[in-house]
Amino acid sequence: MLQLGTILHSRGFSISIIHTQFNAPCPKNHPDFRFIPIPDGLPECLISSGNIPAILLAVNANCHTPLKDRVARMMQSEKPNGKVSCIIYDELIYRAESVANSLGIPSIMLRTNTVSTFLARDLILRLIDQGQTPHKTADSIMEEPVPEHYPLRYKDLPTTIFKPVSNFVEMVENLRLVRTSSAVIWNTLDCLENSLLDQVKQQCQVPIFTVGPMHKFAPQLSTSLLKEDYSCIPWLDKQAEKSVIYVSLGSLACISQHELAEMAWGLTKSKLPFLWVVRPGLVRGTRNIQESLPDGFKEGVGERGRIVQWAPQKEILAHKAVAGFWSHCGWNSTVESIAEGVPLICRPNFADQKVTARYVTHVWKVGMQLEEELEREQVAAAVRRLMVEKEGMEMRKRAVELKARVEIGTRKGGSSFNDLDKLIKTIRSF
Repeated sequence: MLQLGTILHSRGFSISIIHTQFNAPCPKNHPDFRFIPIPDGLPECLISSGNIPAILLAVNANCHTPLKDRVARMMQSEKPNGKVSCIIYDELIYRAESVANSLGIPSIMLRTNTVSTFLARDLILRLIDQGQTPHKTADSIMEEPVPEHYPLRYKDLPTTIFKPVSNFVEMVENLRLVRTSSAVIWNTLDCLENSLLDQVKQQCQVPIFTVGPMHKFAPQLSTSLLKEDYSCIPWLDKQAEKSVIYVSLGSLACISQHELAEMAWGLTKSKLPFLWVVRPGLVRGTRNIQESLPDGFKEGVGERGRIVQWAPQKEILAHKAVAGFWSHCGWNSTVESIAEGVPLICRPNFADQKVTARYVTHVWKVGMQLEEELEREQVAAAVRRLMVEKEGMEMRKRAVELKARVEIGTRKGGSSFNDLDKLIKTIRSF
């Protein structure tokens, strides 16, 4: 959303960001934006539960009135040449659409996940309608392919780990509908999901603009909610070209102490340089990074490994020393890696990450997936397969070819470039 704001600002629009107090962005990183917090009414017990569907349902319920009041005040106070053109809202904050509708303002939905995830979520609802409950699917068919949804298996569907499941179903039902919005923006590319986009466009009654990957259009700036540690860049500068594997499991995933230890010793056994993000909260039950890492690990690795709490990911993936990315397969991370021609080791945790990992490995074929319980020998072998063995070299070649297709799509005359121009014209028409 912040990247999209910078793109639109560079095209002459003024940008106001209305946001919850929960996970609030840092205004000083975006001095050209106007930041407007609204109360979200989230109790601490709900926030600390990490129950994403329940949090999102509460945000939509609690924020409807304060959002409407705030936008109404903006409309009354704006100068004649600075009126509110439209509301662009994340699909997860779907009640923003009804706010816009009630105030007579056009609205545009932003979908930040893949088209494949959208279709997989829709499939879950259809399975439920047929009396099947995907999260309770028998283990015997979890490995079987989902009919007409190659390459997904039942285990790859973006089901929920949170209870009650009714919260998840309610969220997904709301996410599938465009209702009265004027258009949909999608952070994806034709070259990655062309046939799937064709399916969705046939069903959707409003224009769909695919303007991904957005970071390729946005000016360079930090959109991270966590403080990035740039001290790892000088360390990367000292490493040989295409020698380093970058490891980051994103900002939400949690793993056990055992998994962290097996990752640590596996990276050690690989004998290859690595840059590893171990953020506070990555290991369940501890916030202290030093306590999380196994005894003797740092001493055994020495200068061959670098550990940071958070990293400037886009800069790292573009660095000449980086040759591979061990990722949770969140869509931002995946598309940033694809855009730089960096192949992946996929270790998805939940929801859309499982869908994306399957497309990385079986459609775009620029990565491999670690599916079994982590064990240090297996970790070391996977890292070496990606970094120095023939299989990894072939993935890297395909990744570089895919990068070239992304660059074509984002330069003048490309599909994403053209859709961005159409989006700008649509907003101006309001």
